[in-house]
Amino acid sequence: MGNQILAFANQKGGVGKTTCCINLAASLVLSKKRVLLCDLDPQGNATMGSGVDKNAIELTMNELLQGKAKIEDVIIKQTPAGYDLIPANSDLTAAEVVLVKRQAQPLSLAKALESVREDYDYIFLDCPPSLNMLTVNALAASDGIVIAMQCEYFALEGLTDLVQTMKQIQTTLNPRLEVKGIIRTMFDGRNRLAAEVSSQLVQHFKNKVFQTVIPRNVRLAEAPSYGLPVQLYDKSSRGSSAYLALAGEFLRREKLLQNKAKKAKERVA
Repeated sequence: MGNQILAFANQKGGVGKTTCCINLAASLVLSKKRVLLCDLDPQGNATMGSGVDKNAIELTMNELLQGKAKIEDVIIKQTPAGYDLIPANSDLTAAEVVLVKRQAQPLSLAKALESVREDYDYIFLDCPPSLNMLTVNALAASDGIVIAMQCEYFALEGLTDLVQTMKQIQTTLNPRLEVKGIIRTMFDGRNRLAAEVSSQLVQHFKNKVFQTVIPRNVRLAEAPSYGLPVQLYDKSSRGSSAYLALAGEFLRREKLLQNKAKKAKERVA
């Protein structure tokens, strides 16, 4: 199941989505996977968290989506974390305005990624925390959505909205889109509400919910300000261990799906 494009999305901000994107990408690189991380948020948090100064770059996701630059000129090779990056900064807000005016707007990103898809095992799209044209572009280009969420009441409401949006995109733009996995972030097992929401999630989404939970961890919270994933900032931290475990589970799950698809093909043949 290589060469996958996955959108990290959640319409609710502050749930650890970008942290998930950066640290899962870095963990997969440690497993010798080729990863491209695409920053689609004008705040540029994934760019800064990858060790790239968002204010010192000329070519970004903005130029790519507006057709002003080729994808190979926009990709920053080998960030400190080991993955490649398409950076973003506040200029990306201008791209959204242009995309709204264009007729082929929802497929701009999908077309741009076509030429490099085979160069990577995984392409991660870090979406903004809102349902705008940038998020729609990401969902239209993706094979699936990875949802990072805190186990709290309002997060469940946000999840319902996101699933509804996904169904609309499935119907109109991208029939292959599906929920690939749900990651429970900033988890505190001592919190009764967190435990309740967690069990509701598993009950409703079953094996879509990753077994690995990401704990609240100071080192994990500090790492982005140093432009590093937690594995390079403090590899002995609980946050680092959790993301390495998540990457292992992610790859095992992928292998399982691959084997199922292979057996299904053999049965048809």
